[in-house]
Amino acid sequence: MSKRKARQPAQRAEPKRMSFFDRYLTVWVGLCMAAGVLLGKALPEPVAALRGMEVSQINLPIAGLIWLMIYPMMLKVDFASVVNVGKNPKGLLVTVFVNWLVKPFSMALFGWLFFKHLFLPWIGAEAADQYLAGVIILAAAPCTAMVFVWSYLTDGDPAYTLIQVAVNDLIMLVAFVPIVKYLVSGAAGLDVPFDVLFYSVVVFIVLPLAAGVLSRLWLLRRKGATWFEQAFLPRLHPVAIAALLLTLVLIFAFQADNLTGRWLHVALIAVPILIQVYFNASLVYGLMRLFRVNYAVAAPGALIGASNFFELAVATAITLFGPESGAALATVVGVLVEVPVMLSVCAVCNRTRSWFGAGLRTSD
Repeated sequence: MSKRKARQPAQRAEPKRMSFFDRYLTVWVGLCMAAGVLLGKALPEPVAALRGMEVSQINLPIAGLIWLMIYPMMLKVDFASVVNVGKNPKGLLVTVFVNWLVKPFSMALFGWLFFKHLFLPWIGAEAADQYLAGVIILAAAPCTAMVFVWSYLTDGDPAYTLIQVAVNDLIMLVAFVPIVKYLVSGAAGLDVPFDVLFYSVVVFIVLPLAAGVLSRLWLLRRKGATWFEQAFLPRLHPVAIAALLLTLVLIFAFQADNLTGRWLHVALIAVPILIQVYFNASLVYGLMRLFRVNYAVAAPGALIGASNFFELAVATAITLFGPESGAALATVVGVLVEVPVMLSVCAVCNRTRSWFGAGLRTSD
């Protein structure tokens, strides 16, 4: 009996895996890019009709699809967890500092350096401004939903991850508009109408957030937490992914004429995005270690700092500049690189957990 007990700690846990949809998201994005371009070239008139369905500069087909993406994600966020924010203040302060005082501005710097200078001979001044605007919008929206996947893969503390996401969402309600408006205007020199940006935040953050909070409370009272977590949310996840993929098909159909001769641009856009991801992940992770924050808080903090709320970024870029714009293309490139890059960050976190000591889920 004692021998059996002695062997138990040596047993290896089952390897954690992403869902089928999440694991191959980059593949699906690539296929949707190709399908969208083919659709745009083969059926230009129906695509033009879809592109023209707008109200207050918001494309209605894409708005509906993006709502299907964002609403399931908002259902996961429990804002009641914010009351526990004082239990682990150091990790949260690092996350907020990097996400809101470093990340948008460092992305503006990297984008300005590459698009306005190093890559300018290949892309031209007009595209440079659009791509710079797109990557700024991408960086101004910290990750909300996918970070739960990344946290799970790194043995992050799920309760603390929830607090980090909830606080970021609350800050986003007031910080996203001024950051995007003034950074895009200052760095890219493009006019960003405040009212259009405000409408996009209301449509793509406030309304789905309110719907998610109210639905979550109602369903938890009616059906209970077990049904909500294990039955309801898993059913909605494929819907959100399918909506994302259909959105990408439409975006690339709208941009088909531009993209057929601009595949090099996609690769060039990815360069500052990749640098930004690894820079922010390293900064958060290093600060967490410096301030002796536990690994289970440090890992998801680094992942939140590295990833983006690309659904909101895509919607905002489309609303501000149009679905066929370079800004929209830049945000979509962020989707394309999201999964492989974030998996590499997860791998680094898993291999370096010893830097933070043995405790994985204690307070910091």
